[in-house]
Amino acid sequence: MTKEQIISETIDNYEKFINPAMAKLFRFIGLSTVEWEAEGSIIRDIDEKEYIDCLGGYGVFSLGHRHPRVVEAVKKQLDTMPLSSKVLFNKPMADLSALLAEITPGELQYSFIVNSGTEAVEGALKLARIHTGRSKIISTINSFHGKTLGALSATGRDLFRDPFKPLLNGFEHVPFNDILAIQKVIDSETAAVIIEPIQGEGGIIVPCDDYLPAVCKLCDEYGALLICDEVQTGLGRTGKMFAVNHYDVVPDILVTAKALGGGVMPIGAFTAKPQIWEKYIASPFLHTSTFGGNPLACVAATTAIHVLQDEYIVERSAIAGAYFLEKLIALQQAFPDVIQEVRGKGLMIGIELTKEGIGGLLMAEMINKGVLVAYTLNNPKVIRIEPPLIISQELVDVVMKALAEAVELAHDMIEDL
Repeated sequence: MTKEQIISETIDNYEKFINPAMAKLFRFIGLSTVEWEAEGSIIRDIDEKEYIDCLGGYGVFSLGHRHPRVVEAVKKQLDTMPLSSKVLFNKPMADLSALLAEITPGELQYSFIVNSGTEAVEGALKLARIHTGRSKIISTINSFHGKTLGALSATGRDLFRDPFKPLLNGFEHVPFNDILAIQKVIDSETAAVIIEPIQGEGGIIVPCDDYLPAVCKLCDEYGALLICDEVQTGLGRTGKMFAVNHYDVVPDILVTAKALGGGVMPIGAFTAKPQIWEKYIASPFLHTSTFGGNPLACVAATTAIHVLQDEYIVERSAIAGAYFLEKLIALQQAFPDVIQEVRGKGLMIGIELTKEGIGGLLMAEMINKGVLVAYTLNNPKVIRIEPPLIISQELVDVVMKALAEAVELAHDMIEDL
């Protein structure tokens, strides 16, 4: 089969068997090729054109694509035991859970390993309800916690929620970064407040420094649990191992996924303080998963964490993020009619545009210039920058050159957008 046939067949199968609207959208923004291989910060299509990955699978590829240590660990495990019997002791899952207890803040200790971020959120919500005996959950407007039924009930955007109503009862949404809003609704029936330390899909919204500590204090006062959703922010993305570390906050339950699999395997987890795990200790089969904690995913996650530590990748994220932000802020100051604001921590950066229509133009131009970016799900005016944490300064400069040219084009066309 020729390259042209592979491309044609793939697009045809998207249109017939996946989603024709998705195929149309990809074509609209200039994606008429097939991704074929990747390494580090670079993706190549079937025609061997290279793209700098500045989306990073929405935070999945923190170590880059196909990090050799993670790939090697998974290959080795594949030759011994890929999936667990679910009857005997599972060493890779035990090793990973011990490591999560070591790297997460404070006294967080017990973990349940799942396959994705939304599953981890589901488990965290169930744990909060069974531990407290309460049902009310407070979340924030424009939050994103996943799209399964429970996680969707917590997610704070009506576009995703409305088609599936009625959702689960007991969920209340308040503005993010507004402690008074939480104060008004938290009460003795509140099981938990679930919050992203930095809103990702909401547009890379960074709260004021005293917001998360104040939420934690309120939860303590009312006996509610604080669930911090670090699916996107965790494991070095913001320049700290976890975003809560910026605010010296220890949540009752911490949720991880995306980067946890080292860019090789899908995996998620929720980790909690020991006293909150008591009901699961008394009844260990209240929450189970057939594939959760499988050896392949667990060795990938354990190796990924060791790579983060051994190669000082969290520190590299902070340095590269500061460099990127400096360049982006200068670009914003040069083109305030195109870029309204630049914000973020580490390599979790949002570029808020002055008009929604600019986003599609910038994406198409950047892709054409060999840089992959996308806007955030809850705010199409915000282009996210979430490259691998290993991205070099030289590649950042290449990205900035392409972005500057795209922004200048948008500046010239602003009246038509």
